[in-house]
Amino acid sequence: MVFRKLPGVSASGMGLRLSQKFVFLLFLSGLVTLCFGALFFLPDSVRLKRIFLSKTETQPVTVGSENDAREHLKRPKELDHPGAMTSTKGETSTKMRTWSRKPSVSREGAEERLAGGRAQEDLTLLRSRTESASEKATASDYSVHSDTFSYGRFKRCLLKPPLGRDGGKPSDPKTDERREKVKEMMKFSWDNYKRYAWGKNELRPLTRNGHIGNMFGGLRGASIIDSLDTLYIMGLMDEYNDAKEWVKTNLEMNSNGEASLFEVNIRYVGGLLSAYYLTGEEAFKTKVIELGEKLLPAFNTPTGIPRGVINLGSGTSWSWGWASAGSSILAEFGTLHLEFVHLTELSRNPVYTEKVMNIRKLLNKIEKPHGLYPNFLSPVSGNWVQHHVSIGGLGDSFYEYLIKSFLMSDKTDDDAKKMYYDALEAIEANLVQKSPGGLTYMAEWRGGILDHKMGHLACFSGGMIGIGADDGASDKRQHYLDLAAEITHTCHESYTRTATKLGPEAFRFDAGGEATATRLSERYYILRPEVIESYMYMWRLTHDPKYREWGWEAVEALERHCRVDSGFSGIRDVYTTSASHDNMQQSFFLSETLKYLYLLFSDDDLLPMEDWIFNTEAHPLPVVRRGCLQDEATQDKTTSE
Repeated sequence: MVFRKLPGVSASGMGLRLSQKFVFLLFLSGLVTLCFGALFFLPDSVRLKRIFLSKTETQPVTVGSENDAREHLKRPKELDHPGAMTSTKGETSTKMRTWSRKPSVSREGAEERLAGGRAQEDLTLLRSRTESASEKATASDYSVHSDTFSYGRFKRCLLKPPLGRDGGKPSDPKTDERREKVKEMMKFSWDNYKRYAWGKNELRPLTRNGHIGNMFGGLRGASIIDSLDTLYIMGLMDEYNDAKEWVKTNLEMNSNGEASLFEVNIRYVGGLLSAYYLTGEEAFKTKVIELGEKLLPAFNTPTGIPRGVINLGSGTSWSWGWASAGSSILAEFGTLHLEFVHLTELSRNPVYTEKVMNIRKLLNKIEKPHGLYPNFLSPVSGNWVQHHVSIGGLGDSFYEYLIKSFLMSDKTDDDAKKMYYDALEAIEANLVQKSPGGLTYMAEWRGGILDHKMGHLACFSGGMIGIGADDGASDKRQHYLDLAAEITHTCHESYTRTATKLGPEAFRFDAGGEATATRLSERYYILRPEVIESYMYMWRLTHDPKYREWGWEAVEALERHCRVDSGFSGIRDVYTTSASHDNMQQSFFLSETLKYLYLLFSDDDLLPMEDWIFNTEAHPLPVVRRGCLQDEATQDKTTSE
């Protein structure tokens, strides 16, 4: 190259100046490159990448991935032996606190702990992840009424008033008298809880103090939350208002304890949702959305199957120490759908529905032995851990939530419908048995070998099969209703064959015995509701008066053997009339047992089944009529314009 000589500038001087400019430009280019590169290493780099990269290059977070924002069985209620545990509806008992909560030291368990340790780190991405999930919400679900939830629209989409014409008051004086007795039992239970255990989770009626327990992760007031809707539908308004004020001023979510995802969901989330839908009190909505957000980190597993235990403060989660090989429990991760769908309805955040739909997607993919769902599933591999199948503890409410998801969707959730009836077909083929004495029962299945035992928890299945009868194949509808009646009859028999006329925790059909507990560890009764639950459903489906008579037998037995000076207590042996109380008034006694009895003696227009679906803690949740809600939203928008 030939340089033209500039006036007054030597060739050597010009070369020096050009080299300096070259070095400067090179330095400037490197600085700019360094700055832009550093942007992608900042903690919130996800948002910056959205600015500088095209949408096709941005990698969305996949629901169910390892990066996603955890038995009870209707609780491992199998674990509830008095003296060994103090549970909830059968859940973890008093002595559960002495058991190791950490997974066993296995390779899979170690992997789970490592994955759980990442939950706190993943919390920093929750907000951006939520935004990404919101972008994926379908237009059909959220296009018209996506801004905010309207309580007024919801009320207009109900077919009937929630409390009926006159609060469900029956016209028959005898039935009304019995209903008033149940209401008195509720007030007696509540008054003693308030006097001796206010703000604690449950009442110890013999020692007249409160019980906190270790299932709720530092949350308090389980009996208060569980009682809100019961007090309201019974018209105990002073008591309801006291409970409401406690929730508004004292329910604190910032705790660092170890919580059962299952128990917190069915009691606290379910109780707050129900109270909001029945009353429209905004405080319940605010609290339940806040609590729902704290449960999301439990799903941070490679499969999206949540672990059973979560620290509500840190977001870390792990599996129960007693769960086989660090597995998750079918009745725990399978008993979230109703509540999480409603969390999406109220918050307008689709992440809750996405979480539970991911669980369903995985279950549909994996092979089921003989069409059955085993109780233990690895949240790491997504495989069954062992082939133990039960319609009682560890499995029960998974099946319940399939048919109830279908019903709550206004019968549009065809996937839930298919899963339920396929499962019921497999249950009939493999588990339903007939005793020599003609009693129909649900056995348990252990790797192909039947255990001829039926737990009290499995007695909910009479009501479950009953409410699903009408939507089965036309040639099976009467068969399902008959099967429901037979199972409910068997569970009633387990009550009549005891000295107290209350049923044992489990009863067997072996060694010549029928519907009788043959082991000392199965003779207790902890105020459980499942048998009465089936009475209530079967009454509403058939109006056969025997179900009300059976319910009244239970009321008399509760009064005679479980009522003490300061509340109600479970008993340690239903086969003897000599009192041996367990000193625990379970919160589910207020939420379920007494509510189902009250409904049994009420007219059907109190919480009509056309509009309301009960979660597994008996908290009524409304049917989601999405078409109606969208029409109402469109009409509101047109009117406002």
